[in-house]
Amino acid sequence: MSHPVVADDRPRHAWIASLLSTIVTPPLVYVALLYSMFAPMACDSCSDADDERMEATFGPAFTVSCCGLLLALVTVVASWVLTRRRPAAAIFLAVAAPFVVVLTWAVFMTILAWP
Repeated sequence: MSHPVVADDRPRHAWIASLLSTIVTPPLVYVALLYSMFAPMACDSCSDADDERMEATFGPAFTVSCCGLLLALVTVVASWVLTRRRPAAAIFLAVAAPFVVVLTWAVFMTILAWP
């Protein structure tokens, strides 16, 4: 007596999305972190008022930047963890990770009071 074959609807190659995200996201995180760390240099030749205004907003902006970039890296790790158990969620997280970096950079740019 033969048993019916159950079709497996899950994507078999969900790990490819995690791999691509692993290749793309860490360099983006590195560049965004360097950019946020060097941002105060934009105000080296500013007036005292502009310098104080930028310095007052740099602390919160840098904190948001670090937290967002850490979230992007956690998202990549989560995509690997979910690759076998929940492939659709793994693909979503893998695709979302680079966008988290871009969104974090945009929020950093918005918070920081440029001269």
